Formats: sequence, C-alpha cells, structure tokens
Amino acid sequence: MSPLRATVNCDMGEGFALYIIGDDEALMKTIHLANVACGFHASDFNIMNKTVALAKANSVLVGAHPSLPDPQGWGRREMAMEPDELASCFIYQVGALLGFLQVHGVPLNHIKPHGAVYGQTARDIALARAVVGVAKTFGVPFMGLAGTYHQVAAEELSVPFIAEWFADLEYSPEGKLLITKKHDPVPLDAIRARVSKMLTEGQVTTKSGGFVPLGTAISEVSICCHSDTPGAVEIAQTVKAMVDDSNAKLSA
Repeated sequence: MSPLRATVNCDMGEGFALYIIGDDEALMKTIHLANVACGFHASDFNIMNKTVALAKANSVLVGAHPSLPDPQGWGRREMAMEPDELASCFIYQVGALLGFLQVHGVPLNHIKPHGAVYGQTARDIALARAVVGVAKTFGVPFMGLAGTYHQVAAEELSVPFIAEWFADLEYSPEGKLLITKKHDPVPLDAIRARVSKMLTEGQVTTKSGGFVPLGTAISEVSICCHSDTPGAVEIAQTVKAMVDDSNAKLSA
C-alpha cells in the first residue's frame, strides 16, 4: 500500500458536570477532528456546548460520538439492541449535538460510534447498516474500522467512509481492535513506531509484533488518540507532528 494521507481525531467532551476527563483545551490545539460525546456514556448539555465552542475556536471539525446508554460502564460494555432500536438511540444523541452545532454555526462533519457499540457494529452487518443509515439520514460521512462491516455498510448505502486507526490501542494478531474499559499507558516510542508503519505502509502493528494491512481501497486514514489515555496530550502532539510531516511530503 502507498503512503497514506492522514488526519488526527480525538474523542472529546467526555466529562460530566464538575468532573473533567481529558485536557480538551490542549488537545483541541493539536487535532483535526473532534468526536463529541452526546450524553449517553459521558457529557451533558453544558459540556457539549462548551466542547463545540472550543472546537470552533480552534478550527476543529466536529463529529458526533454516540454511545450505548451506559454511563456507569463508560459505554465500553456491550448491550443487546435491535438494529432499529440502535438507530433511534443514535438519532436521539446526534439530534442533541445538532442543537449546539446550530447555536455556534458549526456543521456536523461525521458520525463515529463510541466504545463497545463501535466493536459490535463492526462485527454485525445489521447493526452496521443501522448506524451507517443514521449517517446517511444526516448527510455526513461515517467513521469506522476499515475491512469490517463498517466499510461494507458504508459502501452499500453510498455513505462516505472515513477509515480510522487507533494509535493508543492494541490490535490482536489477526488485526482486530481490542477495546478495553480502561486505557493503559503507551510509551511514546511505541506510538512513533506504530504511526510510522501506518503512514508509510498502511500496516497495523499487532500485539504480537506482527503487521496486517489496514484494508483495501483506503487512501486516507484518521488516527485516533483518546483523551483518557495517560499522556494523551503528548501522544496527540507526537502523532500530529508525524502526520503533518507525512502529509507535507505527499503534497511536495
């Protein structure tokens, strides 16, 4: 695979009331896309409003980050939901975010599922069609895992697809994303090595030390750096510098 163009995205606005998760102000200065929590795993009306305003001030594109309705489990525990129920769950959350986007004159850029439902929809075509269908309803791209039912459903429904890869999460030897409730620290050297392999060769570094291709028909990738990973700001700054350098070389 040829070198990939890239963006950096981060899940943002994941606090609640007086509780703060992640340094959103610092992170907003070093990302391209913000996936804003919509209240079901984290966030509330005040935090959504402030996060959209912060994104606008930093010229960061805003996507919706809907979740399963499980704040106690941070949206990282699976739930059994029918496709139509999950679609309604997502429409409800995206609709809430749209109100604040309208207040600040900011367009909705994309939809990216959060946590456990991200994995569930990647593995189940009916669930994938349901959530990609929500993106189609709102007329925006869907961000998800390349080579999974995310990409299949997006192609079926003619929804623009944003291929995502995670710099701060592990992948199984088969290349499957390993979603954990709590994010462990990742050494910066490991981050640099993973990102370099992705940008230059489109290869996913696995937990076993091997490599698997990101997917087919992919020319651009959005690299996620989570706000609740220890050292998140330094990780995002490191990834952003590498992405900017790589993109500049591709444009030269």
